[in-house]
Amino acid sequence: METIQLLGDEAIARGAIDSGIHAAYGYPGTPSTEIMEHIMETAPKGVTASWCSNEKTAYEAALGSSFAGVRSIVTMKCVGLNVAADPFMNSSVVKIGGGLVVAVADDPGMHSSQNEQDSRFFADFGKIPCLEPADQQEAYDMVREAFDLSERFHVPVMVRVVTRLAHARAGIVARPPRERNVPKKCDSPRDWILMPMNAKRRWHALLSIQGELLAASEESASNRLEKGDCRIGVVTTGLARAYYDENAPDLPAKPARLHIGSYPVPEGKLRALASMVDSILVIEEGSPFVERRLRGILPQSIPILGKLSGALPPEGELNPENVRAALGLPALKLIEAKTLPPPSRPPQLCQGCPHADTYTALNLALAGYEEPVVMSDIGCYTLGALPPYDAIESCVDMGASIGMARGIADAGLGPSVAVIGDSTFYHSGMTPLVDAVSSKANITLVILDNGAVAMTGCQETILPGGALRAVVEGLGVDPAHVRVIEPLPKNLEANAAVFREEVAYGGLSVVIAVRECLESARRGRKS
Repeated sequence: METIQLLGDEAIARGAIDSGIHAAYGYPGTPSTEIMEHIMETAPKGVTASWCSNEKTAYEAALGSSFAGVRSIVTMKCVGLNVAADPFMNSSVVKIGGGLVVAVADDPGMHSSQNEQDSRFFADFGKIPCLEPADQQEAYDMVREAFDLSERFHVPVMVRVVTRLAHARAGIVARPPRERNVPKKCDSPRDWILMPMNAKRRWHALLSIQGELLAASEESASNRLEKGDCRIGVVTTGLARAYYDENAPDLPAKPARLHIGSYPVPEGKLRALASMVDSILVIEEGSPFVERRLRGILPQSIPILGKLSGALPPEGELNPENVRAALGLPALKLIEAKTLPPPSRPPQLCQGCPHADTYTALNLALAGYEEPVVMSDIGCYTLGALPPYDAIESCVDMGASIGMARGIADAGLGPSVAVIGDSTFYHSGMTPLVDAVSSKANITLVILDNGAVAMTGCQETILPGGALRAVVEGLGVDPAHVRVIEPLPKNLEANAAVFREEVAYGGLSVVIAVRECLESARRGRKS
């Protein structure tokens, strides 16, 4: 069959399409964004593919599709799974109808994330299967397998990838697509109504299939045990297999090895490996998930090497070099480049970015205060923390700026300002604004409305331009203190005056800075 060159994310998307999905939902977040974009671009007629206001609402839409008996996929990055944790955890208790696949892209090395969290812990916590591809072909194949597992065991199934696999391209061979399920109303709604009486019954049902899930993992072709040299056994998981394979030809003897691509952790195969070897090295991308589990499975007399032992670094990404060292191989000789080191290029806002004009006006307005405090959210506007703006002082999680600004005001510091993007406001900013309205918080909220989810590729904001003011006033903010400005250099003094007035107000005020993202505008002109 034809070989198609795809990113890892695109392979997941193609796997979902060929599995006969009716729907795909998600929220853009690097490194997962391209999954949904590829589905949007290539899915056949009749497949719904939609960005949602956040990962929680996306997950709940996918759950609705499952209730209706059709297959769906929901996509997000690792920290987005935190937002979706409520429906995610409860979805393992209901009786899944149409197959539900949760595609999560983790970000070891924190290329574009606040932490290095490992989503395998969520799958384990939710007591559901997790599949972890080692290459693009497996990314495609495992999505199809995940739908089979979901409909076989009536649970959601996670497919976990990491940045290097998500954004690397390779050839895959696709298989014939499956027919889509016929929508059918769930014939057992009691399995979806998680009142205590039903929830206890469903929880018991989930616990009762754990042995079957483990047996399926033990039998999975994705968990391969190979005999070899008995001095050390090697366990690889997911993409870490590639780093091992790159170094394997230099090993004096081929070690016994177990590769894990399917979870729950196949404890029987781990014990079988341990029975062959004197010690075990665990090579896994992300947290020491399997390594920790091994320490509870095997006799303490067997040395276990990995991230906890110091054989591999506990943070950042794996690579062929640090895996080589863990395998006891000498470092490869490097060619020294006889050139000057490249100049430092810290990230910065685009030239002419509307956020730059907003920060300049805000800084001007706050210049007369001794200790103003400005909390921010996550987006390209977070670059306002860097020179020449030095305009913000925090970036914690989606929507945190408003709640943190309220807490700062309640503590007696101020003026207290929150800065949030339009997409982030719809994602997680409305509920803390309701809190601020209820408590009559003395804060000024600045919403940067550039009409795009700019940092992840200029996807359109979930609601069209012009809706923000009505939403803010509908949440209870006094219309007299909802102001709209256009951040342009020519409006600097006028915009600074608006900020001064609202900061001095002594109550809750909102300033909406409206101007289209330059990159989004450029893309619009190209299309």
